[in-house]
Parts: sequence; structure tokens; C-alpha cells
Amino acid sequence: MNVTPSTVSLERLVPNALDGTDATGKETLALHMERYRFAAGFVKGGRVLDCACGVGYGTAVLAGAEQTPEQVLGVDIDAAAVGYAARSYISERVRFLQSDGCKLEDSDGFDTIVSLETVEHVPDPSALLQNFRRLLRPGGTLIASVPVTPSVDVNPYHLHDFTPKSFRSLGADLGLKEIDSLFQVQPFSPLKIVRGQEARLEDMRKNMAGYYLRNPAAFSKRLISTVVDGFCNKYLTIAWVKPISA
Repeated sequence: MNVTPSTVSLERLVPNALDGTDATGKETLALHMERYRFAAGFVKGGRVLDCACGVGYGTAVLAGAEQTPEQVLGVDIDAAAVGYAARSYISERVRFLQSDGCKLEDSDGFDTIVSLETVEHVPDPSALLQNFRRLLRPGGTLIASVPVTPSVDVNPYHLHDFTPKSFRSLGADLGLKEIDSLFQVQPFSPLKIVRGQEARLEDMRKNMAGYYLRNPAAFSKRLISTVVDGFCNKYLTIAWVKPISA
């Protein structure tokens, strides 16, 4: 049976399901596409892994990179997303697999690994990047992205908050060399959220007041971010290279 992923979740954007009233969905998709185009610029043929590929539209962007890859593997833990991706984007050079990126095995390795908006979801971000490093061929490139403004308080699917410094440290601690980065800003309207006018509220944490009472440090973090960053979410995408000698 074909199952279509949710069309009201920011965790699973389905481009063909966006309508003209879904401004947030379209803005978020545009940010994702910009990240994928950034990542595609580092594809130098060979084998490419798109980990947490969702419904596969970004995997297709990587497959269309200027230096055509030999093979692109899209991996996601969600069966519905993988099924949709396989129906929509599979080709001779593109295939999809349901798997957990933290446990993924591949004997051949990859020249490029892309994992966008994934690291904040896993219990052990360092372990995920360690597995990517292991799967990456010497001289290969890892491109990953995270929010760098607080998100755990609002999104219960996010397990970690990052700053630009803490995210960069994840790669540096594994001996990866940063070669480029992409910084993105997405403004939001707090009034629309409070009034329930935002189209995609399914993923938001319920009873935020109660959450802040139980987690006062999260409330302080949110206040500081609002003062420093204003009403916007910020994202950082980093491209790291694995040393050839490693």
C-alpha cells in the first residue's frame, strides 16, 4: 500500500503537495533547496549518500549535480518517506533505502555525504558524524546543516540546540576540515503562532508554558535568542573534508 507522508508537517515537506496558501511550507522548501544546491556544488562524481533524504526531492538535486555522480543513495528512517521517494525520484543512478543513519553500513564508502537538518534529531550527534566519517572515503566531503537558534523548546522532535561554534566543533573534533559554509535566516511571526494562524503547527510542542516552567533554562535561552536574533530562525550548513591520510 502506498503511504504519503504528512503534508502539514515541517519535518516532512512534500513539494507537490504545497498549495498557494502555505507560505511557511514554501519558504522552508526554498531554504532546503538552497542547501541542496550548495551541497551539490561539492559533488565530484563518485558515490553520494543523502542521509535523512525525506521524500527524495533533494536526492534528485544531488543526482543532477554538474559533475554527475555514479550513484546516489537516499536513506531515511521513515518508511512512508522512502516509499514516496522511490515512487517519485528513482532512476538508474538513484536508489532509496530505509535505514538509520547512525547504524548505516556500506562496504564501498562514499565520496560525498549530505545530511541536512538531521543532527539535531539524533540522541548522539557526535556518534552520527563519526559514522559519516567512517563511511566517507579519504578526501571525501561531508555537508551537514542544523538550526543555530534555539529549537528544542518549540519542536519536540529536536533533541539538541546548536550554536555556530558548537556545530563547528563536532566536525573539528573528528579531524574534519571546514572548507565552506552557508548561513540562512528565516523570519517568523510570533503573533500568527500565538493566534493559531500558522499553517504548519502540527510539529509544535504543546503546552509551551508548562514546558518552560519545567525547563527554566530553555526559557532563558529563548529570551536571549529573541533579544539577540529577533523573531527569526537561523541555520548553518557546513562542508567538511576528510583528510586523505585518514
